[in-house]
Amino acid sequence: MILSKISKNIFLLVLMSLVVSACATKKTTTTAQMDAQMQGDVYIGTDTVGELAKGVPDRVFFATNESILTTKSRDTLRKQAAWLRSNSGVNVVIEGHADERGTREYNLALGERRANAAKDYLMTYGISADRISVISYGKERPVDSGSNPLSWSKNRRSVTVKAN
Repeated sequence: MILSKISKNIFLLVLMSLVVSACATKKTTTTAQMDAQMQGDVYIGTDTVGELAKGVPDRVFFATNESILTTKSRDTLRKQAAWLRSNSGVNVVIEGHADERGTREYNLALGERRANAAKDYLMTYGISADRISVISYGKERPVDSGSNPLSWSKNRRSVTVKAN
């Protein structure tokens, strides 16, 4: 009888250990997935990225409270500039966006700085300022409505959209 109770308790202990281990593994996987889609706090994944044209991504991402272009952002904007040079009749709007944190006013100004950073970079590659307009949506148009670091990183972006 005592041996039966001991066996039962050992079985329950092993079962609980397995459950706790499975929960910990699940959380680690989520963290690993987040790490694979972010470099620092800048989104480097592609699940929210559309195309301005075939093979030309439409958006670039920024670090928290920053409007400085990353290396990957500059690569994307060079592709956009090359496409725009070969399609001289196309005008674009660059939309600036921010994550949900911060005031509406702060995020509108930050979105504008981000869009202008992308515009300025395109201009250094020969795209006329007359072909590029800028608008900021701040935090008003999130691409990911989550409230976590990965969602925020997807929302810190500028998006180049054909205007005509």
